[in-house]
Amino acid sequence: MKKLILIALLLPWMVVANAQTKRLKPMFNGKNLQGWSSFLRTSGLNNDPQQVFVVEKKMIHVRGKEFGYIITDKSYKDFHFSVDFKWGVEKYAPRLTAVRDAGIPNKIWPLSVECQIQEGDVGDIWLLDRATAVVDGKVTTPGNSVRVQKKKDNERPTGDWNTVEVVSKNGKFSYYVNGLLVNEGENASTKEGRILLQAEGAELFYRNVKIAEL
Repeated sequence: MKKLILIALLLPWMVVANAQTKRLKPMFNGKNLQGWSSFLRTSGLNNDPQQVFVVEKKMIHVRGKEFGYIITDKSYKDFHFSVDFKWGVEKYAPRLTAVRDAGIPNKIWPLSVECQIQEGDVGDIWLLDRATAVVDGKVTTPGNSVRVQKKKDNERPTGDWNTVEVVSKNGKFSYYVNGLLVNEGENASTKEGRILLQAEGAELFYRNVKIAEL
């Protein structure tokens, strides 16, 4: 199954902000997960007995009790994606003593370009399941998980809201954290697919989940 996570940009940020931000439309209705499906490591597709993903106060509350994700039913190619997130308090094995982790990759984890959401590493990109891209003029080496480290840090402290954005067009992608370009690549080997938000053993909240198709 094809899939993208958060991904890419062709134009300078100010142009994108001016031209595209007004076009962003909600892809989460604030009431339920209509338009999304869930997948959990232990219980599979659309079977969430522990309520790992719940909707509260117009937010997606990820309780993080086990690894999994919610994924859009619709597939996207060229897009501008935006979401706010903040960390909660709870952590679960195997992350009880580790930093909180999530992300924007039907397995754990599928072929994708993952825009990392992890304490201290928001802005990194992971190329999963042998996905490749051109970064700094060089093609990445295929692997199960290949890290593309962020160029700048603009992450806010744990407990504060962060806004992450990805613009993807024709296989080129850029990742923004709180309005600052922190990572980018081009010629991604996967250019089309569904967008997912991860649960990876830590509690967090998502709000203002929006997208504009380009």
